[in-house]
Amino acid sequence: MSTVALMWEARAAAGRGNELLEWARSQVLEREPVRRELLRAPQDRVLVVTWWEADEGVAAELPELPEPAADLITRAVHRWRFESVETSGT
Repeated sequence: MSTVALMWEARAAAGRGNELLEWARSQVLEREPVRRELLRAPQDRVLVVTWWEADEGVAAELPELPEPAADLITRAVHRWRFESVETSGT
């Protein structure tokens, strides 16, 4: 069993960062991850990171956030998958 982090990042249309953040917050996944974190950055960017336990590592079938409505974002969503190698701290 390994821990997989899915990262989803989108840039909101001008002035719609809070709306994109609320959209991401309201998305319900098919099942709950071990952990879910929402972050924001300059230029109305929103990042959602979810952590999952998966036997297949990064190849595992895991629920992901969909694409928001095209008028809410300035470009296609960026997605990354990472497998945990080491942890430290709390």
